[in-house]
Amino acid sequence: MGDDDKDNLTGSFVGLRVMDFSTTIAGPHCARMLADLGAEVIKIESAEGETMRIRPPVRNGCSTAFGQLNVGKKSLVLDLKSEDGWNAIRRLVGRADVLVENFRPGVMRRLKLDYARLAELNPRLVYCSISGYGQTGPSAGLSAYAPVIHAASGYEMAHLAHQSGRTRPDNCGIYHADVLSGVYAFGAIGAALYQREKTGRGQQIDVSMLEAMLSLTLNEVQWSQFETKPFQRAVFGPIQTTDGYVMVAIASEKTFQGLMQAIGRPEGIDDPRFARYVERRKNWADLMDGVESWSRSVTTAQCLAALATEGVPSAAYRTVKEALQDPQLAHRGALVEVEDGGGSFKVLNQPFRMSGAKVAAGRKMATLGEHTRALLQESGLPEQEVAAFSSKSIG
Repeated sequence: MGDDDKDNLTGSFVGLRVMDFSTTIAGPHCARMLADLGAEVIKIESAEGETMRIRPPVRNGCSTAFGQLNVGKKSLVLDLKSEDGWNAIRRLVGRADVLVENFRPGVMRRLKLDYARLAELNPRLVYCSISGYGQTGPSAGLSAYAPVIHAASGYEMAHLAHQSGRTRPDNCGIYHADVLSGVYAFGAIGAALYQREKTGRGQQIDVSMLEAMLSLTLNEVQWSQFETKPFQRAVFGPIQTTDGYVMVAIASEKTFQGLMQAIGRPEGIDDPRFARYVERRKNWADLMDGVESWSRSVTTAQCLAALATEGVPSAAYRTVKEALQDPQLAHRGALVEVEDGGGSFKVLNQPFRMSGAKVAAGRKMATLGEHTRALLQESGLPEQEVAAFSSKSIG
């Protein structure tokens, strides 16, 4: 496909309307993915705006963290607890294809915006709920943020088991559960839309963050069902160089042999401690001590060059800032410059490309309530009722 053909591509979800009631990370991440594939995503907020709007980094009152999750969406400000707000939402939902929410179970029901009510208005609606533990069950009502789910899922203790000499779980600073749940929700929405093409009906999707996190511990899920001691896999860790650290992963005989050649120890290939995988695993610490005795005598660049020559998978430990300078990301267009009231900044594009569809972030961040008036007018709400909304709520 030529460049001209690519320029003419449209997103797979062009023509879909998404009502985004979600906040913080999981739901907004899912809805942003839908927007990047061409859906019209309408973010519903209170007059104060959702809390992520003030999360740093902030410039001129505009958060780039919020922008990363919400660029390309329209902004609609309504009071969901008011009769006027509720009536406006019902009108908009009647024309929507997808609804995304990640409140605690029961909140949308109290707002009279639960799936049962809205499906009566719009039987074709695909209604996606993301919550900590799922919509029903003994834990459904518990408060849940990503770090709590990391602990509850067993993920952190599974991770700790691979940290030699450690007895205390690590601090949580990166929220895997939020991003992972958003991606699962995105996939489920696509499946529900495909099914709707055949049945003509929508459905409710119930995404559990707890179960999403468990999917990261597939091996541990299996071993936990048996009394026998888990099979101890080789644990890959950093090797030190004169100026940094390198990750080396050897998962085959070929890469093991390449590693021995790279470090100048070809005799290690026939060493009875390492020659067979079973013995190599038992003596893994000795093997890696030998590798590190070599790596400590070379720079990171020299280490990587030697390993690459022998086809050994490896990478330097980089900061995110360093990783973003990788020419591979520039080649793929992994980052795109967008704008908000604070100026320009870069956000990540989706990590997949499609040969027949456009996948790209929007270029402008909507101001709070920017599309309120236009969307209410489009919904058929009488002009006097549109005007009745406070000026603070109208863009």
